[in-house]
Amino acid sequence: MPLEVGAPSRLAVAVAAVVLVSGCAQIGQIRAQQSFKEANQAYQAQDYKKAADLYEQTIQANPDLNTAYFFLGNSYDQLWKPSKKGEAANDELLQKAVDNYQKSAERLVNVPSPEERRIGRLALEYLVATYGADKLNDPAKAEPVVQRMIQNDPTDTGSYFVLARIYQDAGLYDEAEKIYLLAKDAKPGDPAVYMQLAGFYNGQGDFAKTIDALQQRAQKEPTNPEAFYTIATYYWDEAYRDPRVRENEKKEYVKSGIEAIDHALQLKADYAEALIYKGLLLRLQANIEKDPSLQQSLIKQADALRDRAQELRKQKAAGAGD
Repeated sequence: MPLEVGAPSRLAVAVAAVVLVSGCAQIGQIRAQQSFKEANQAYQAQDYKKAADLYEQTIQANPDLNTAYFFLGNSYDQLWKPSKKGEAANDELLQKAVDNYQKSAERLVNVPSPEERRIGRLALEYLVATYGADKLNDPAKAEPVVQRMIQNDPTDTGSYFVLARIYQDAGLYDEAEKIYLLAKDAKPGDPAVYMQLAGFYNGQGDFAKTIDALQQRAQKEPTNPEAFYTIATYYWDEAYRDPRVRENEKKEYVKSGIEAIDHALQLKADYAEALIYKGLLLRLQANIEKDPSLQQSLIKQADALRDRAQELRKQKAAGAGD
């Protein structure tokens, strides 16, 4: 059938439609970039109400600008007030935060861009935080989120620590310990794993396992004086503060603490904090000993260590002021 003169062909109409859609898309992207820029400025200025409105406009103009979802969620999160918890309008802000954190995580957690993946991970972390006791107080919903974080990156020990804390807060201490141990298996060379384990065991009142974790950490960092200093501080704290410690145990703890602090000082002779703690351990030993002359000798050594530490601190302060 011949075309009428002056009538547009179907192909021409189709091409015009594609051009129109493409032009609208480009206009939408331009508007999205402009509102995103303005939203970021408001966000940096901590004007979260204005930022939230602008991020909403950004997403409406370009739903594929995925990083905007995180900042929109965090803007609502910042607008939520703990003092107004229970008020419908205020609680709705937190729910909007949750919704946008979820969208951000879903869209960004496995993208090629490292920076966008970082934002996606932040979205998951903030989502977990919103389920915490001070906000939604719903750890059951936080648990699968963190498990997903672990699945996405099994070597990231931070996710294990978050999950273990969720179990601790729920009173599931056996489960928490299992997760800490899984973190150690995932990254056995990470000193932070052993510090987290030590903190957990210390909170459970298991001093033997606390020290074991600290010693494992020191084995991973044999040239780090702080690792051995930390062991000594735990020995002193247990010997000094725990009334259940028997006299013979106290002596062993002091001895082990001095051995650890001496190791730290061998690695760093001008370690002022270590000098102070060695003095504290010597004073504790003086309290245990029965021989007055030995007591005086130990106190004299402790005084000398204290004076040396003070001098080192003065020197450091003077050097910082130059």
